[in-house]
Amino acid sequence: MTTARIVGVGMTDFGVHDRPLAELFAEAAFAAVDDAGLETDAIDAFYLGNAMGGQTERDTHLAPTLATHVGVAGVPCQRYEDACATSSNAFKHAVRAVEAGQHDVVLVGGVERCTPVTGLETPEMTSVFASAAHRQYEQPTGLSFPGVFGLLTTRHMHEHGTTEEDLAAVAVKNHRHGTMNPRAQFGTETTVEDILEGPIVASPFRLMDCCPFSDGAAAVLVASEEAAASLSEARPSVSVAGVGHATDVVPLSDKVDPTATQSARDAATQAYEEAGIEASDVDVAEVHDCFTGAEVLAIEALGFVEDGEGGRAAVEGTTALGGRIPVNPSGGLKAKGHPIGATGVAQLVELTEQLRGDAGDRQVADAEIGLAHNLGGDAATTVVSVLEVAQ
Repeated sequence: MTTARIVGVGMTDFGVHDRPLAELFAEAAFAAVDDAGLETDAIDAFYLGNAMGGQTERDTHLAPTLATHVGVAGVPCQRYEDACATSSNAFKHAVRAVEAGQHDVVLVGGVERCTPVTGLETPEMTSVFASAAHRQYEQPTGLSFPGVFGLLTTRHMHEHGTTEEDLAAVAVKNHRHGTMNPRAQFGTETTVEDILEGPIVASPFRLMDCCPFSDGAAAVLVASEEAAASLSEARPSVSVAGVGHATDVVPLSDKVDPTATQSARDAATQAYEEAGIEASDVDVAEVHDCFTGAEVLAIEALGFVEDGEGGRAAVEGTTALGGRIPVNPSGGLKAKGHPIGATGVAQLVELTEQLRGDAGDRQVADAEIGLAHNLGGDAATTVVSVLEVAQ
């Protein structure tokens, strides 16, 4: 069985883009093709991540539409939807198709427009986001995702003594990292004091504990070892060492341990086993910090710190650039931005650049193994991907 490799990456800036979805995606897709040094006719399949196009774009047939726009119509196309884990799920299927010998080169992309350019203002878009919560038990109560993760984080604070200052330190760290990422939506630093003076969105989260709505696109080309070898004049490739994908119960009230994010633990176990590594082997990670508390829960679930210690990790510098396990050198969702369908693939773009040594000022020294953690809904879906420097 061949090992899947990432041979090309591309990504737009994240922020507000007043242009059609297809144009936004094409920028990332063509950048990935150019980065790989191949032509579009080498692409055997196209797997798209887009979570909300049916609601925001009024388009439920996006994969062939975007394939047409970037010149790959005729190959098998599929759109994946798994809430915020959408494009990581598309990536997983591309990896499995390449490993099985079904395809040699697969374009994997994610794209979303979440700002008012869609015609939907913040209240309407918040409602669209909330459609990833439980339809009968949670949506009718008005529970949106700041509230979902606020509840999970409040429980963590109760059990482990995590403080609002600890949460604010996560935002401070990721905004500092974001200043070194020219594609980040927020490239300015902030302070714990500024965050704690902000308005409450959903306790314990204040405004700056929450990631923004964003527009953006990201793309990677997944290829077999043989196809990658034929691109020797292009960028060095990165191997996909393991991918884990797990789910948990959807109603928040049914979770056995609200602070455990069980789907992340299960997906990480799968990915570590496939890659033949342990959590301590990871050099750099991109995790799904839709809220500051989500990063705290994620680094515990991934085994980077012991349960209950996640709250202090940013305060102590453990997860900062130069720390024991740098987390979200891109700025994460918090500073880089969160265009739902593009987020998972954007994490893979960042890790590929890190493992190539192309991350500029935010480069993690001697990074050889990277991990991406992308969750969907109220932590009911998680995809964990492990990448490593190709041998």
